Order: sequence, then C-alpha cells, then structure tokens
Amino acid sequence: MNKPEPWQTAEIPGPKKAFQITRPDIVAAMTKKAKRPILVVGHEVVEVELGKEGFVDYLIRFAKAAKVPLVATAHAGKEFIERGFKPVACMPAMDIANRLRDTEWKGLDGTGQYDLALFVGLPYYMEWVILSGLKNFASQLKTISLDRFYQPNASWSFPNLGIEEWKKNLDAIENELKGR
Repeated sequence: MNKPEPWQTAEIPGPKKAFQITRPDIVAAMTKKAKRPILVVGHEVVEVELGKEGFVDYLIRFAKAAKVPLVATAHAGKEFIERGFKPVACMPAMDIANRLRDTEWKGLDGTGQYDLALFVGLPYYMEWVILSGLKNFASQLKTISLDRFYQPNASWSFPNLGIEEWKKNLDAIENELKGR
C-alpha cells in the first residue's frame, strides 16, 4: 500500500498522519460503533453531483442511515432544509470545531461530548486547519474525512481519489450502514 500524499503539498502535517481508508466498511463500522457521532458538512457539498443526484441528497440518506446528527455550515443548511431535512444545527465551521475541542461542552443536545466527527464539503485548507486543531487539542475525538482528497490531520481519510472511485466508496458506506 502506497502512502497517500496531502493534496495541498506545501503543508506539513507532522509525524502523526491519518490512517488511509482502504475499505469503506471501516467508515461504516466506526460510525456504527461510535456512541456519539456527528457529521459536519461544508458548503462545497452543494456544488458536487454524484451521478444523477446531488451530494446533499446522498448526505441526507447517509445521516438517516447512520442516525448521525448533521451540522451544516455556511449556506449548506438552506439546501438541506429545501429538501425537507432539518440539520441539528447550522453554524460556522470554526464555531463547531471550537466546540468539539472544548472538553466541557455537552454537545448540541446537552447530553455529552461527541466521540466521532465526520467532515465533508469544507474547503480543503479550512478542513486541514480544523482537523489539525482537533488532532492536537481534542485527543478524545476521532475524526474521519469523507472528502476525496487525503486529509493527513484526520484520524482516518480517503487517499486522493477520482470522482468515480470516491462515489463507489461512498455508495459502499451507505449500503453498509443500511445493512445491505
């Protein structure tokens, strides 16, 4: 297995790097096993099409199948609401990142800290910085990047993938979560 390289090559992630997601069922298993997972969705999901549907539609199905609360950032919240899906919160990406780092924060529903945070659709450089902060200041939190470019500061990340391979992996995760 070759080592994935960060998509943004000028940044140096440090000695601790993300495990490469080589099998999509790993993501599904980690999501099912988590006691308090959360899905953080950035505005770039609005621009991505996966075949004949939008990425927003896929994420709605993912959140429902995984029973994961979804936090929409920037203007992504509007897209979910227009499709009849209400995110648990709409807030700035840096705000949710700061809260996830806070060991005193009891979550959006007040019942406790999250143990797994999945990220997708944030600008690459922003997700890099958020995941770096969480890697260094929220050791209790595992992170997964569902984006198609390797994020070395996550706990787990896809390697750099083409659109078709990425879609195939996302479909496999969804199918695993639905129990197919």
